[in-house]
Amino acid sequence: MLTNTITFFAFGLLSSWTAPVHAYWRMPCDGTLLTGRLDPVVTPGQVSGHTHIILGGNGFAPTMDYASTQASTCTSCAIQGDFSNYWVPSMYYAAPNGTFTSVPTSGGTVYYEQRVSYPGKSLTAFPAGFRMTAGNPELRAYNETEQQEAISHVCLNYAGGGPPQSAGFPTVNCPDGVRSQVYFPSCWDGVNLDSADHQSHMAYPLGGRPDGGVCPDDHPVPMISIFYEFIFDTGGFDWNGGSQPFVYSMGDNTGYGFHGDFVNGWDVQLLQTAINEFTTNDAGDADNVYYNNYFTAPAISGQQCSLPPMVDEQVTGTLDALPGCNPVTDSPAPVPDCAATKTLGSYTSSIYTDETSKGWAYLGCGVDTYGSPALTGPLQDDATMTVETCIALCGGKDYSIAGLEYASQCFCGNDLPARASPTPGVIGTCNMPCTGNSTEMCGAGNRLSLYQKCGSTCENVQFGIAGAGGTAPSVTAVAATYAPSTAVGPAPTSAPSASSASTASVASVSGSSSSSSAAAAATGLDGTGSGDSVATSAAAVAPSDTPSAILSVVASAASSAAPSSAPSAEPSACPANATTSSVTLPSGWTSAGCYLDNLNPRTLGGITFAWWGEQMTSSGCALYCSDKGFSYAGTENAGQCFCGNQLVDSQPEPDTDCNAPCEGSATEICGGASRLSVFTNTPSSTSRRRRSHLRRHNQYKGAHFAGASV
Repeated sequence: MLTNTITFFAFGLLSSWTAPVHAYWRMPCDGTLLTGRLDPVVTPGQVSGHTHIILGGNGFAPTMDYASTQASTCTSCAIQGDFSNYWVPSMYYAAPNGTFTSVPTSGGTVYYEQRVSYPGKSLTAFPAGFRMTAGNPELRAYNETEQQEAISHVCLNYAGGGPPQSAGFPTVNCPDGVRSQVYFPSCWDGVNLDSADHQSHMAYPLGGRPDGGVCPDDHPVPMISIFYEFIFDTGGFDWNGGSQPFVYSMGDNTGYGFHGDFVNGWDVQLLQTAINEFTTNDAGDADNVYYNNYFTAPAISGQQCSLPPMVDEQVTGTLDALPGCNPVTDSPAPVPDCAATKTLGSYTSSIYTDETSKGWAYLGCGVDTYGSPALTGPLQDDATMTVETCIALCGGKDYSIAGLEYASQCFCGNDLPARASPTPGVIGTCNMPCTGNSTEMCGAGNRLSLYQKCGSTCENVQFGIAGAGGTAPSVTAVAATYAPSTAVGPAPTSAPSASSASTASVASVSGSSSSSSAAAAATGLDGTGSGDSVATSAAAVAPSDTPSAILSVVASAASSAAPSSAPSAEPSACPANATTSSVTLPSGWTSAGCYLDNLNPRTLGGITFAWWGEQMTSSGCALYCSDKGFSYAGTENAGQCFCGNQLVDSQPEPDTDCNAPCEGSATEICGGASRLSVFTNTPSSTSRRRRSHLRRHNQYKGAHFAGASV
């Protein structure tokens, strides 16, 4: 479905700017590294004027350079070898009572596109130390400039009928959110890594369009183009009689001031190799190329990679005022001075509770596994659970390790297996507030907030901010003059092979649909097996069928599926007010509901993007996955199909989140944004996971605390 006008509105993938089709890949960033008043490009070493949502490598720091990015130990994005940082302003809901509530977003997506050219010059990667900005945070009215044309907003309505893309905020309520977009300039002067205004060393191509064309003579070096998409979940907020209620963090209630920053942290030769060799897209295969031909997924998922706050102030939730000195205005105005903090630091109270005075130190966020618990001593589930309660319970039973999970559960032990140990330098996703004290964190699903008895020296784990000693580059003449025949960046490193990339991205069970019991046991979904026994099968990773071959498989499977009774029409995960979904499933298959789709690893990783395009239906996806021997099928974003034998690190989501009518049939639902409509022939009930999780702990170690409820 690629045409000269690239319009993937239903998928939420590309902008609707028109441009010739060139190769591109997109990089999901499914975790937020940090939200705070920081901007090492515009205000290095200082507290920034307004809050940003920051993605990328955990080498990010208030002052940073290329070496800082390369010191990263993880990234919230999805390519190993890219430790760049990407950020945009936060969005808030301005309530009638004068308060401001942060609008949720689940990371963002960065597109890498080959869109510009210059006679005699080849497209080049960003050099080490490169940085730039796009947009203007002071704009409050539309102006016909390239800078303004690079900013856009899309009102998401998967049921259809959304308004056209706009430069400012949409003027109607958008049920599925607002997608805020910024396109960066792609033409470099060939000399400077930065400039005084962080934009003059770059230029947009000639012709008045930000997303393609020929570079001007004073900026003759064509670079890979980058384009950000951030989806803000605006649908659930009250519009108070019809007026647009959202503002960006710099007090902008027009949307025209949206902007973005970029600090390069790529392995430059890896990026250059991809640019040189990846020159065409087959229809819809951006992600297949992205994972299997050039890049590998990071070992640590993006949702686990984060940094502690560096400014001691509240920036999310409901606030009396926007962080910093940012009165809401629809016209440019001087920013007043106010009492907002200007002090940088590292504030970890939002991550763990300091219990060193009681002789316990925080170890980090560990991994718990269904069927094979990390801590096998006593356990307790308590509606008033706190960190203090848990360490007192474990300490009172002479255990040296305490772990908190699922907000209310406490586990004890004396040994921690290596597979459960926290990853050094990685904060992880232990972010569920304790049931007994919402200011403390008590793990999360399959994640343990771990504390250990300490001796004479009692110190909590340190989350060092890699790159804190970095320096901002000079704004002039800091890059070597561009030489087209010479690779830019550090010494070349070999690009990953296709086979290594494919096996790194997923872990799946290889087998037939007739072995659903074995698959359920392997994944731990039946309440008896160990999730650690999942095998890796390279053959099950990449789809070998073309779209036409997939259609043939589906047609054949549909004609040969002759159950003893008529095929069951199972309802997909579908809200009552959405398009009616009537899905014809293979015999023995049922709808499992709406689930979060993770990226690293994929929630369903047996075959990823098995089918992409206008003829997608949930019925067809289930038939295809069943024919290929998988026990799970999932559809997403109206036109994507995934197969697998387990749901990896996923969780049920409200049925209303799966609301995108299928590309091939408006009577069926095919997931939503980062949401899978899941179908399975596995009889286990995933809704019982939390209770069975506790039962398995109890099964492996029969001791409970008095009064524990399991």
